[in-house]
Amino acid sequence: MTRMPFDLTIDSDGDQFVVSGPTPRMSWKVPLGLGAQIGYELDATVDGASMPTVSADSPRHLHIAWPWAPLVSAQRVKWRVRVAGTEGASGWSEWSDFEAGLLDHDWQAKWISPVQGNDPGYGKRPAHTLSVEFDLTSDVQTARLYATALGVYEAFVNGDRAGTAELSPGASSYDKTLYAQASDVLTSLRIGTNRLKIVLSDGWFRGLVGAHRMPAQWGTVLGARLELHLVLANGARQIVRTNENWTSVPSAITRADLMDGQTVDLTSVPDVPRAVLVDRVSAPAIDWSPAPAVRVVGSRKPATLRKIETGVWIADFGQNASGWIALADLGPVGTRTTIDYGEYVGPDGDLSTAHLDSSRPGEEPTAFVQRDEVVSAGDNQVFEPRHTVHGFQYARIRRQTADLDPASVTMRIVHSDLQRTGTFACSDPDLNRLHEIAEWSFLGNAVDVPTDCPTRERLAWTGDYQVFAPTATRLYDVLGFSRKWLRSVRDDQLDDGRIANFSPDGRQIKRNLDDQFAMMTGSAGWGDAITIVPWELYEAYGDREVLVENWDAMVRWVDWALHTSATARHHSRIERSTEPLPHEQYLWDGSFHWGEWTEPKAKAADGSRIDPIKHNPMAWFMADKGEVGTAFLYRSVSILARTAEVLSRMDDAERYAETAHRIRDAWRTEFLHGDGRTLGDTQASYVRALSFGLVPDELRAPAARRLVELIRAAGTHLGTGFLATGDLLPVLCDSGHSDVAYELLFQRSAPSWLYMVDRGATTIWEDWDGIDEDGNAHESLNHYSKGAVIRFLHTHTLGLRQAPTSIAWESFIVQPVRGENVTWASGSHETPQGLIRVEWRIEDAEMEITVDVPPSSSAVILFPDGSSELAAAGHFRGRRTLPNPA
Repeated sequence: MTRMPFDLTIDSDGDQFVVSGPTPRMSWKVPLGLGAQIGYELDATVDGASMPTVSADSPRHLHIAWPWAPLVSAQRVKWRVRVAGTEGASGWSEWSDFEAGLLDHDWQAKWISPVQGNDPGYGKRPAHTLSVEFDLTSDVQTARLYATALGVYEAFVNGDRAGTAELSPGASSYDKTLYAQASDVLTSLRIGTNRLKIVLSDGWFRGLVGAHRMPAQWGTVLGARLELHLVLANGARQIVRTNENWTSVPSAITRADLMDGQTVDLTSVPDVPRAVLVDRVSAPAIDWSPAPAVRVVGSRKPATLRKIETGVWIADFGQNASGWIALADLGPVGTRTTIDYGEYVGPDGDLSTAHLDSSRPGEEPTAFVQRDEVVSAGDNQVFEPRHTVHGFQYARIRRQTADLDPASVTMRIVHSDLQRTGTFACSDPDLNRLHEIAEWSFLGNAVDVPTDCPTRERLAWTGDYQVFAPTATRLYDVLGFSRKWLRSVRDDQLDDGRIANFSPDGRQIKRNLDDQFAMMTGSAGWGDAITIVPWELYEAYGDREVLVENWDAMVRWVDWALHTSATARHHSRIERSTEPLPHEQYLWDGSFHWGEWTEPKAKAADGSRIDPIKHNPMAWFMADKGEVGTAFLYRSVSILARTAEVLSRMDDAERYAETAHRIRDAWRTEFLHGDGRTLGDTQASYVRALSFGLVPDELRAPAARRLVELIRAAGTHLGTGFLATGDLLPVLCDSGHSDVAYELLFQRSAPSWLYMVDRGATTIWEDWDGIDEDGNAHESLNHYSKGAVIRFLHTHTLGLRQAPTSIAWESFIVQPVRGENVTWASGSHETPQGLIRVEWRIEDAEMEITVDVPPSSSAVILFPDGSSELAAAGHFRGRRTLPNPA
């Protein structure tokens, strides 16, 4: 057992090494055996020079402010810590390294842009190669390449690709935020002439956006900026920067779009280089991302590769994921290979993407296409399309003039390289499989931002991540990933306080308020991500700065919603009374809401599915969704009150707490009957009311019983949709109906989770009938929101949950709620305090629970017989007889 602090981190990330701004915050974990931390010492060197040791009498070990002078560009830091505990002192930790990036005010490189010919239009433009040569007369001691772009770029030194990050500089709201990347390129340099190259394509900056392939509106001219900083063996320094000496040519990538795909002609002859355009773009200040890089995190060979006709093969990789295909066998010179990507193979055995086509009333459908193409040069090159990304399990590979070597086909799995923090397993293999496919679904949608699907839309919808964030924090370290995304949410916030439906918002609704989509911006459950996600991150990681960063945006959103509630009324209430009733000023019913969204679709007499939006869009648009709106208004205002208290804004805390009480009372007046029934009387309305604390204590039991009645009336099937499904099973268990919760969890006919498992799903579907009983596909087959159910497996089946008033897992509860078919469960969670392990087993009518409690934490173990025990840091084991089922 180590007696040194461990897991030293700062609040930043990088590619080959961690890169920070000038004042990173520092965190560590306390070892066992020292008791609770009562003080610490920090030691550091900056560029080899020792810094004064800093001491503090403090129990804090998370997000400690940088205690020395702000760093300057490119400084290299080593730091370590030792702590004093209530039962002794530790030794010094191992050294931890990071570097300061090239800070914005020190960038001297010019923005360079390619020379473009005729513009073929969005989705069809080529990538461009920007390059320069430079000489080295001495060996190099260190080499750091700093780069960014308006567009997606790759940087090369003498043909070697710099770093391992993909799709750089990543997705951001480019009008306000731009990130750079740093790479170590020392091994690629040589004495003599060297060549620097940037390959630049449209990417998120100027590519197609969303299901209807709308053009991104961040800008019309691509740009790149790069600095190569060299320290020579003799101590001299040399810097190579982008400037007017660089040249531009179209690359071998003749078409590149993140959504539609990439075409490469390896036989193309480069044009005559032309001087680049200089400083033709405007860009925000350059910053360094707190999120992990997007990388190739794995590879898979096809599970099967079937030839369905001459020159056509279908590859099944056995897993729906995000990425692309690497192809090593390109055939003789001139051979054209076309790869179409998708997530479904029809009854005829061929790839089908028709379920991903998009349509809007009065417009022609937008056909879904993900297609890469390559023309062979006849040598041993490998085709790997790095200027696009696809969601797929299957690929149709076509070439008419050559055969295909199955061994040459590889799926590259590409997403943000998130660190796993949670595990789960139990005695039921179907629940284990459900957990697995939900994880795959989240990872496939974690490509620098949290998207709704990696295929049709690929947009970072606020509602989707609001729904899934509490589950994400149990699976992976998503603090930096989420902070980066929240910055885009703030960047895209409208002047009136509304939160955009998705961020980064390439359509820039904030600047296009006459767009029809602007009318559908500001929805409950979507815009509320700006309050719910920061609060979830604060509770999970103890990062108060997340609340500080988002406070102004939270206030603006809540104040807009409160103003809208007070000034706009739903037409049904106007018909009821021309003058608003007193409580109506707190009903959020007079503006657009998406509502519960994707509830199970009803069936017509002929068995066809009834889509309420397509069947009668105006009725859906005009429907009263005030129950949903007011419930989320209560939740967001309550969160804002708690946030104000954490930030010591006591007047705000009191004001918003009082407002929350008034909203809750208004919700009860309008939407809750005296017998505990809700006005809407849907499963979702009861789940939301019970989960959000809207129902008075005396009515919680009848409300829960009515929820069960509705579930039974549906043949013991769920009827919830987008917003309420994640809370359904916890609400049932916490209200005394764990038997019903597990019946729903183990339900095998649609709508249910195990229906997906039985139908061979490898990711969570958008539609409960993603592949129906006739084998037809519907909507996206990789859409993680309904996968939020697996949090229940952690909090209830395993029984591990944070205590109600705890922050960053300083205290937690272990209380397994077992289902009839589950005889054991085990899992772990890497918390800011250290690793928690939980396992329980039933043998001979007894339950044994074992728990590892990390330092700086304490636990309460609750057994099924009602007894409890306190557990301090260390190992706990307890055994109790199960209560008699009678």
